[in-house]
Order: sequence, then C-alpha cells, then structure tokens
Amino acid sequence: IDGVLQEQLVDETRIAPALTSRLKLMAGLNISEKRLPQDGRFNIKVKNKNIDVRLSTMPMVHGESIVMRLLDQSQGLLDFSKLGIPDEILQPLRQLIKKPHGLVLVTGPTGSGKTTTLYAALNEINSPSHKIITVEDPVEYQLPRINQVQVHEKIGLSFPLVLRTALRQDPDVILVGEMRDQETVEIGLRAAMTGHLVFSTLHTNDAVGTISRLLDMGAEGFLVASSLQSVLAQRLVRRLCPDCRKPHDLNEHDKLLLERIMGPQPSWPSFYQHSGCNQCHNTGYKGRIGIYELLLMSPELASCLQQNDSASFVKQAARQKEFRSLTMNAIDLAKQGITTLDEVLRIAGDIDVTPHKQTKSHHDIAIDN
Repeated sequence: IDGVLQEQLVDETRIAPALTSRLKLMAGLNISEKRLPQDGRFNIKVKNKNIDVRLSTMPMVHGESIVMRLLDQSQGLLDFSKLGIPDEILQPLRQLIKKPHGLVLVTGPTGSGKTTTLYAALNEINSPSHKIITVEDPVEYQLPRINQVQVHEKIGLSFPLVLRTALRQDPDVILVGEMRDQETVEIGLRAAMTGHLVFSTLHTNDAVGTISRLLDMGAEGFLVASSLQSVLAQRLVRRLCPDCRKPHDLNEHDKLLLERIMGPQPSWPSFYQHSGCNQCHNTGYKGRIGIYELLLMSPELASCLQQNDSASFVKQAARQKEFRSLTMNAIDLAKQGITTLDEVLRIAGDIDVTPHKQTKSHHDIAIDN
C-alpha cells in the first residue's frame, strides 16, 4: 500500500490453492503448470471502474507466489500540472517535449511512476498533426490517436525490430517503453538525431548516473551528446495524512544528516511526522507524490561526453544553476508538511546528493542508511 508491503492475516490458508487456480484461470494461464513462472492479465469491474489486472506467478517451496498489478483504466491520463512537478522543472520540461527532435529520458526504479509521466507527456503533445508511435511491453493504457505496439519476444517481435519498423512509418514522436540493450539504445539515439522526438526510460538512481549507464551499455559519447536533450529522474514518496500529521522536532542525528545534504543551517525549518487515524487506516500516510530532478543537456556537458570524460561531466552537471537533486526537492516537500523526513532520508540513502552550498566547489557525497 503506497509502495510499502503490509501483511494481512488469512485464517483459512487452505483456500490458497483454490484461489491460485481461480486467478490463473481468470488470467488465461495453465492451472496445471506449477513448476514454471507464468504471466497473464484479466479485466474486472469494481464500483463502475474498469481495472486491468496484470498477474505474475512464480513457483516457491511451499506453493506458488502470485503478484497482481492493478491499473485503473477509468482514471484517465494525468495532466502534467497534476503530477506534482515543481514549476522550475515543469516549465523547461514542457518546452523540451514540444521540440521537433531529441531524446528525453525518464529514469527511476521500478514502480516510480515513469510510465505515468511519459503518458502525461504524450497527452500534452497529442494532436491530429502529430503521428505518435509507442513501443511497449506491455501496453498499459490505450491512448487515443496514438499507434501503440506491444512487444512479443516469443515470436521475435522485439524492441529493436519494432523500433526499426516504426522509423519507416514516418513518425513525429516515438516512445520506447524501455531501453534494455545496446541495440535499442543506438537505434533510439540515431532516431533522435534524424529528426524524431524520442521518449524512453532507464532504471537508474538519479539523472547524472543515467549518462554512465548509457555509456556502459555501449552508446558512443558523441552520439549521446548529439541526441540527448534531458534526463528526468523521479521517485515516489508517501504523502502525509493531512488529518493526523503532527509537528516533529529534529534530533541530533537528523540534523547531522541534513547538514551533509544542505550544509550548516542558522535555524532549522519545521517538519512533520506521521501519526495515524481512521482516514488513513492508522498508517499516517495517504497516497504518494512524485519528486523529480531534471538534468538539461548543455554545450559544456556535450563537450565532456564527446571527449568521453564522465568525471568532468558529473562536475559540470553539479554546477548547473537549474539543477536541484532529488533529495533537495524531497526536503522541500518535507518543509511543506507534505511528506516526512523519514521519507526524505529513505530517498537519500541510495543516491548521490550534492551539498547545497553557495561556494565555487562542489563534491558528491554518498549518504548511507
């Protein structure tokens, strides 16, 4: 719930095999096959809402494990303005997605809302004058006026094959669900260089680390420098329940960690912590909100890439006036009472953060939980 696993006790565990078989039957899977993983999907209607259910099974020692992903088809596409993107990121992002060519990457771990952001971007530029093709695995939402292709690896319908074919279909905009291999990366970069606007995703911890990932996947530095327009990194943090949140006084440990991120502070802002009430089922949280960081390609950054100098690239990125890290944007939300300091430190625990100091020198500091 809201990205955190919770245990629900079931008294009658003997119904598990029957429940497993029923779910597999609904998803069109082989109910007699319990030795191999299977994937399927089905649709249900709950309170007049159409829910698309993606089901995954995996054999375990004590039976099969089933995970279901729920997609509310009736929810509709979100507008950029409703994603919670700060104005200082939203405005340049809106300009970027209206350019005629270039590569725009959205990065983050699984379940961080990358697909929602990409669909919002497509919804923003979707018009009869634009031919948009998406290459996805799977197609999560069906979009009006957009040509969507679902990858099917078993029959040879792979990302590179569909992407090459899509380029012969005279598209203006291409969305690649994920850049999984070197071939897909190279085709996507060259498509962005030859007059197409390309959107895609990568699994990286932050925006700056995306460049290293592209180079590690075999992309040429000059190709990345010529094609890449921006990288938007994002995470989801839990939103405090407004009905039961309460003020939180920082302890010395919290202050020490924040000083490593923000630098010395003359005074500390107010923060809030979770409590729990009937409105939030005693969790203290109600929903989630995105945090973002946007790295814009500049002539200085492009020069570093053309020379394959990743170390200088990191330093130049940290010096960008417009660049604010995920952690700093998360702290802004905590100051507003939207999330907790615990959520901020959870985000800061596995990414590099740059101290927010008004000095000429910048150093990357890793914070470990």
